[in-house]
Amino acid sequence: MRRHYSSALSSLFGKFAGRRFRPGVQRVINRGYVRMMGLEMGEFKAPEAYPTLNALFTRALERSRKVDPDPSAVISPCDAKISDYGMIEAGQAHQIKGMAYGVAELLTEEYAAEAASLEGGPYANFYLSPRDYHRYHIPFDLRVESVTHVPGKLYPVNMPLLKNKLNLFIENERVILACRDAKDRRHFLILVGALNVGKMVVSFEPRIHTNGQPGPIRTYRYETPVPLEKGELFGWFEMGSTIVIFSEPGSLAYELAIGQTVRFGQKIGYLKEA
Repeated sequence: MRRHYSSALSSLFGKFAGRRFRPGVQRVINRGYVRMMGLEMGEFKAPEAYPTLNALFTRALERSRKVDPDPSAVISPCDAKISDYGMIEAGQAHQIKGMAYGVAELLTEEYAAEAASLEGGPYANFYLSPRDYHRYHIPFDLRVESVTHVPGKLYPVNMPLLKNKLNLFIENERVILACRDAKDRRHFLILVGALNVGKMVVSFEPRIHTNGQPGPIRTYRYETPVPLEKGELFGWFEMGSTIVIFSEPGSLAYELAIGQTVRFGQKIGYLKEA
């Protein structure tokens, strides 16, 4: 396969974003980006404190956010807008209202046998814009059984494309985390790549390298699942993108609205008892 133009463009921008310019130039670049995108920097270092534009994109919180300690509380994994949420019906979910796609196609053949078990279960899409905090965290206690890297394109994942590009999530590069909760119920966390830099980091799996040369789908399975606690950092996007969560029916209930803005740590639903 030839490398798609969106991946090549993202790599070029990534080189610029990762370059250390002279302090005066870097200050202008960082401050200009903050003004242009309207970043709220109250929880972060001053813009000029970041040595590269990419370091600014992937900035860490300077103070920990409060996370609901109730074991049943589901929190937002990131700062984002809810582009859509609902129930999986006829094997389909929506990237945005009116734009359905096949859940089995998104999960690929690696998890085809499990896709049918998600029928009737909830899903939610968390869209991160370039102005958002780009790190992602665990929404409730989970054990990661495997991680799959699916190479693909890096089309922009923004509202105009979500409304007009069929199968955007399926065509784009993604990383799939297959997980189970404390009651052994199945959940999938899917990180969807996007234009500009186009990298997704999974902190506990260094073998994942996104926006590289075209290659096969690779799955990394763990004999001992990786335990991750609610609120725990598990990686970051280098530029904005989307997180999709699929859950088996009866496992959780969201308390959300389409178009709602959410913040990492905010309660967005609850795990069901049964």
